[in-house]
Amino acid sequence: QVQLVESGGGLVQAGGSLRLSCAASGRTLSSYLMGWFRQAPGKEREFVASISRSGASTYYADSVKGRFIISRDNTKNTVYLQMNSLKPEDTAVFYCAASGRLLTTQTTGYTDWGQGTQVTVSA
Repeated sequence: QVQLVESGGGLVQAGGSLRLSCAASGRTLSSYLMGWFRQAPGKEREFVASISRSGASTYYADSVKGRFIISRDNTKNTVYLQMNSLKPEDTAVFYCAASGRLLTTQTTGYTDWGQGTQVTVSA
């Protein structure tokens, strides 16, 4: 099991940027596919982005493609989500998660989750 702690959320104006971090402990992060998800009030948790164990492959939801960038530094046991050109509809609690699979966008494919960090984008 790996413990995950997100940080970097906050309030930003539309068009602005934020960088989320997800620090892992307990096990080596390089053993996991890592993903970012988000959940807006009254909505289901949805996939945002994932990155392979080595960092060589990334995958994005269509809604964030071209605006968000996922990256990882396995030497620091940390995963990042750079969010640019933020929109009010990006407002949500953002979660990072770890999976033993090679690739999945499903919440059920991830076994370890952080507590989430709030991102609020004002119009």
